[in-house]
This record gives sequence, structure tokens and C-alpha cells, in this order.
Amino acid sequence: MRIDAHAHVSTPGGDDPWAADRLLLEAADALEIDYLCCSSLSSLRPATPEAFRACNEHLHRTIEHFGDRILGYCYVNPGYQKEAVAEIRHCIEDFGFIGVKLYNEYKVTDPAVRPVLEICIELDVPILHHAGHTWWPLPGQPNISDAADMGRVLVQYPELKLIYGHICGGGDWEWTLRALRDAPQLYADTSGSVVDEGVIEKAVEMVGVERLVFACDMSMTAGVGKLLAADISESDREMIFSGNMRRLLGGRI
Repeated sequence: MRIDAHAHVSTPGGDDPWAADRLLLEAADALEIDYLCCSSLSSLRPATPEAFRACNEHLHRTIEHFGDRILGYCYVNPGYQKEAVAEIRHCIEDFGFIGVKLYNEYKVTDPAVRPVLEICIELDVPILHHAGHTWWPLPGQPNISDAADMGRVLVQYPELKLIYGHICGGGDWEWTLRALRDAPQLYADTSGSVVDEGVIEKAVEMVGVERLVFACDMSMTAGVGKLLAADISESDREMIFSGNMRRLLGGRI
């Protein structure tokens, strides 16, 4: 089984709202990806409650249209605490979504994010958090979180299921692996457009195979190829492709 832990459906709108999603599923078929864990993100951020609700409603309709191969992450802006918590509960309990997607509206360490962390613990669902660490300015993402930020949060919330988004995207993956090594409860997905040789092998060595989940983040062939090409055991490959994510989802797949 292959579970892509980090994917996206199209944004709401357009004459054919599912045209891009048909292409996504065709790519998944060609690459033998069984499930896609998807979010729908607002094109304008920071997202308002109206915007993130529209994204989640669109994702729900997309899942109804295509079937249960698409699994939903509820996207919210934690700055709207009351609305975000209510939306997460609605999406998990009423829509059957499997987790929460946070982007870069707030650093994960910001106190504003705590109600979102706490509702995810209560509902026992993972958070996939956009992340990165660079040695150059990112003026468009002043609040991007890195693995050290996430490690600090997990000291406060050790029961939280938190996934670092794209170790192969968002800057310095070697720094990220060292920071992940120091945060033993933090999972990481393998997605990102960087395809440096040895990333997967080094991640297995430094982070541990039991904390890595397969993902593409829309770099589909690269996402599958770097895992197939990695010099690791077949049992390790199987854990990354599906076993670890299945454990995170508590048997929902």
C-alpha cells in the first residue's frame, strides 16, 4: 500500500472544479498510490474563517465526487481560535476528515495555536504542518515553523501527533534532520521538490524509519522515485510508504 500523506486538491471555483483533481488521481493511478491525504488551501492568506470554511467544504465535495481514495485534512487559520476549533470538530466529526493542515499564518509555538493543538489531541488526529528552515530571508513566510519549533511544542504537548511537512522542501534538509533527531515524538514527511541523492537514507539513519511518512506534495514522480531508489530494506520502505501513516491514523485505513 502507498499512502501519500501530503497532497492538495484544487482551490474552489472554475467552470470544472475537479479538472485538476482528475489529473491528480490519474497520476496516483500511474504511480500506484492508493490514498491521497489532501487539504485545500486558500489562495489568499492569512485565511479568514469564510475562506477556510469554503476550502474545507470544497474538499468535502471533492471527496464525495471521487470516493474514499481522497482523505481530508481540515485547513484552518489558528488566529481565529473559536472558529478554527469549531471547524476542526465539524470536519472531523461530520465530514470524516482524518487530520488538520496548518500553513504559515502562525508559528506553531505561538500561544494562539494552542486551542488547535488541544482539539487535535482531544479528537486524536494528526496535524500536518507546513515547515522549512532556510539561511536566507523568506519575506513571504515570516511565520514559517521549523523542526526546532515543533520540538518545543511537543515538550508541552507530548501526546500531540505532529507531522513536519516536506523535509525535502523549504530549505536546508540536513539542518532539519538534525533538529528532527532531537525531537523524538515528531514525524516527518518525505515530500518536497529536492531530490538530492541520499536524503531518504540519511533520514532513516538520523530520524528513524518509524517516524517517516511517504508524501509527494504534488511532486508526484519525484516523491515516489526517491523512495523506490533509496538504499533501504523492503520492510523499511513499506513502513514509510504506508505503515507509519496507518499507525498515525489509528486504523482509519
